[in-house]
Amino acid sequence: MAAGGFCKLPNGTVVVALNLPDDAAGVRVLVHAGNRARALTRLRNLGLRPIYLRGNTAPPTPDEITAVLHHPDGLIWRTAPAPGDIGVMTELWHPIRALLRRSAVVR
Repeated sequence: MAAGGFCKLPNGTVVVALNLPDDAAGVRVLVHAGNRARALTRLRNLGLRPIYLRGNTAPPTPDEITAVLHHPDGLIWRTAPAPGDIGVMTELWHPIRALLRRSAVVR
């Protein structure tokens, strides 16, 4: 299970944001898809099996929505901010392939 949320866009598609645990720091993953179920299926197909979205506690921000809509894959990630950190994130968004490569090297 992961904390996160979603936002329905005017064209009917959704952007789903999930905070996933990863070693010392977590990662924030954004997925653009036709609906919430399809967004989670995209992540599960990449090997992230135990992904569920319960509620809408951490929906994507407008900046995150813009970032994922402008990415050709519609699937990006970056290190999640610390719980008390409300400052501006300076880390750029990465394509999901970079996260999967990073996970394979760690294992």
